[in-house]
Amino acid sequence: MYQIKNFMENDDVKVIDSLGAFSVVEYQRDLSVMPETAMEAFYASQMNVRKRQVVCDVSKSNVTVQAGAMQWMVGNVKATTGIKGVGDLFGKAVRGSVTGESAIKPEYTGDGTLVLEPTYQHILLLDLSKWNGSVVLDDGLFLACESSLKHKAVMRSNLSSAVAGNEGLFNLGIQGNGIVCLESPCPKEELVEVTLDKDVLKVDGNFAIAWSGSLEFTVERSGKSLLGSAASGEGLVNVYRGTGKVLLAPVR
Repeated sequence: MYQIKNFMENDDVKVIDSLGAFSVVEYQRDLSVMPETAMEAFYASQMNVRKRQVVCDVSKSNVTVQAGAMQWMVGNVKATTGIKGVGDLFGKAVRGSVTGESAIKPEYTGDGTLVLEPTYQHILLLDLSKWNGSVVLDDGLFLACESSLKHKAVMRSNLSSAVAGNEGLFNLGIQGNGIVCLESPCPKEELVEVTLDKDVLKVDGNFAIAWSGSLEFTVERSGKSLLGSAASGEGLVNVYRGTGKVLLAPVR
């Protein structure tokens, strides 16, 4: 048995979101400041620049987290590599090398509480049942997920798109039914959700943070010709084609 006091019931700590095994807490003020930094901390809080943490109830689901994200845990919680044999290790190593993600993400099992490192980033909880069971993430956004979800490297629709867009050839894809936790540069209130039904979305810049795995993702000229691209004032654009959803962070 264990008890946690002066944490989630603290007047300065607010639970701002909760889904599945995950709860997101936000510190309303930074009380551990010195006089010379108090004014800066005050105005930062007023502008929604606050520390946030993810609290995981491992009794509800095993959770997989980004390497190095754990801050503390209590109860009967065990950390494993989540590797199921040599083939699984090889597959994760390859996926990590092509997506830039850590090859081995620790998996926590048991019956207890796991708390992740605080961050000033905004925490998003996505229910993959609302994404038709598959989502592709922009680089560096993954923080944690329920361990029942599968990770895979999703390749761009063509090689030229990665070369032309000066980005990687692969993105991290998450598949299954469960909850995934992201570190977003923008709060949920500023995200734009575009739903496509056999249609096309073109974005000038790296503003899409997540999109349905059912969408075809390429990088193309903004016009059908070099002259058309010059006339529009844009060069290359990210193109999402098909049926699914895209989350945009337009003020990123």
